[in-house]
Amino acid sequence: MSDTHSLDTLVQALRRLPGVGQRSAQRMAFHLLQHDRPGAQALAQALDAAVQQVRHCRLCHTFTEAEVCATCLDPRRDASKLAVVETPADQAALERTAAFRGRYFVLMGRLSPLDGVGPQDIGLHELLARASDGLVQEVILATNFTAEGEATAHVIGQALKARGLTVTRLARGVPAGSELEYVDLGTIAHALVDRR
Repeated sequence: MSDTHSLDTLVQALRRLPGVGQRSAQRMAFHLLQHDRPGAQALAQALDAAVQQVRHCRLCHTFTEAEVCATCLDPRRDASKLAVVETPADQAALERTAAFRGRYFVLMGRLSPLDGVGPQDIGLHELLARASDGLVQEVILATNFTAEGEATAHVIGQALKARGLTVTRLARGVPAGSELEYVDLGTIAHALVDRR
């Protein structure tokens, strides 16, 4: 039996974080225990509080401590526009642009048949109900431009169009400030097709 069971457990817990392998997890654990025990305590308390208090918004499924999030409650938001995103992080990225003043629906994932994630796992029925509430006039599909994100946008788009809703997709194109010779060919091709 190892005399560092607690340390081993900490390392394994840190490995659950995305992009953290065995060595990175060990470095973090050693750093916290050797140089920042108060930081380790603060981290443990913050994680515990978040797990106990943070839940999903009843309307849009983002993270909140209330039953309904502040974005959904904001009367200044345009209820006729609904952006569909994969994660709360994607919602936060759109919010940082300050370019979208509508409402959101967070899927909390994307379709991935190989991983066993189907329409029922991403809240498709809840999305269809929300989009068909009589207030929403346009649904903006803001899923990622990965194979899974594209498939998710396609399935959702077809279901929403069948209900007579206007469905749009985020545009793709050349990033601002970039030089064409350094942009990948797929991005250039999409920018040409989606030109305005």
